[in-house]
Amino acid sequence: MEFALQNNGDLKALREERGVREAGKIRAGLYPNPVLDLDGTTGELSGSSSENRLSIGISQEFLTMGKRGKRQLVAEKELEGFDRQIDNSGRLLKEEVKTTFYDLLLAEKRVELAERSIALNNQLLEVTKQRLAAGDIPELEVNLARVEVARSEGRKIEAERELFPAKARLIALLGLSPGEAASFSGSLEGKPFTKSLEKLKGVASLKRPDLGALAAERAKSDAEIALARAERIPNVTAGLGYQRENTAIPVAGIEAKDRDNLIGLKLSVPIPLFDRNQAGIREARARKGSAENRYLFARKVVDREVEAAYSRLTTAEKALAIYGKEIIPQLEENLKLVQEAYRLGEVGILTVIEEQKKFFEVNDGYLAALYNHQTALVKLEAAVGAALE
Repeated sequence: MEFALQNNGDLKALREERGVREAGKIRAGLYPNPVLDLDGTTGELSGSSSENRLSIGISQEFLTMGKRGKRQLVAEKELEGFDRQIDNSGRLLKEEVKTTFYDLLLAEKRVELAERSIALNNQLLEVTKQRLAAGDIPELEVNLARVEVARSEGRKIEAERELFPAKARLIALLGLSPGEAASFSGSLEGKPFTKSLEKLKGVASLKRPDLGALAAERAKSDAEIALARAERIPNVTAGLGYQRENTAIPVAGIEAKDRDNLIGLKLSVPIPLFDRNQAGIREARARKGSAENRYLFARKVVDREVEAAYSRLTTAEKALAIYGKEIIPQLEENLKLVQEAYRLGEVGILTVIEEQKKFFEVNDGYLAALYNHQTALVKLEAAVGAALE
């Protein structure tokens, strides 16, 4: 699990994408850049070489109504929502890794069961050969035993067919390259689960990261409304400038020159006569309504998911209890008794074949019950959004 969370390609890509939201947060906290104005005119080309003008100014836009802080809050909530999305991707990855891991374990256990079936049928074949040599049975029974050996070998091939896809899928989820070697070990055995459904629902409402992402989206929409209202008031731009102007006036054939040095202050404010950001406020309110509805709907969906997963686990535990308490303990003893009875000539070979077939089918059903119990725990853990230990 830890290796998958650190090395899964999709999850790593999402973490890198987080930098886009971090950049948005930085951008929201920046002040507008000042503007430098330079202006120069000359009368050189129009025959008034003595006349020219040079001006320089700088202006700065000042944000009003706390817009900078409100933009930062919007960016923070967007980053928070994206973090919860990353967490939710991790939650889904955990579910997929665990399920695939148990797929692999089930395939391995079925191969082991098939190998045991082969061993049992080979034992039966040896007994039939011994009894045929002693003249106790016809050759048909030996042939029947050979058929059962071949059938059990076919079951092993079918079981092995599921091994490679499960292992390849698990390796891909872990972020390993196809050429890297990896081995896995574990057990399908599990522990009883005792937590109540209502407690699990409460944990899910607090821990599910997809709910957290929707809650952050809802908080972001509140911040967007506050920002849209603040943007009804325009920003103020203030500027300071210096101007030097040279002029020449001809008087009685003499050109009188004059130089003026001027310092000016400029203040500009847009008048919110027509556009008072009505559209922006309306848009922000619509987003808030949408986010609110999505969150409330998701809460109901999460409750239903927890209920379904809890019911599935309860059913799996009942099925597992039947196998563990009533079926499996007696199954091994029944098989030994039938094998010994056949060796002594008390029952026919068809009875042994039928008992071995039942042994294989019941044990396969038991493996399926163990697998269903583990995957039901995985589903419930994913639905709750937190570890169940």
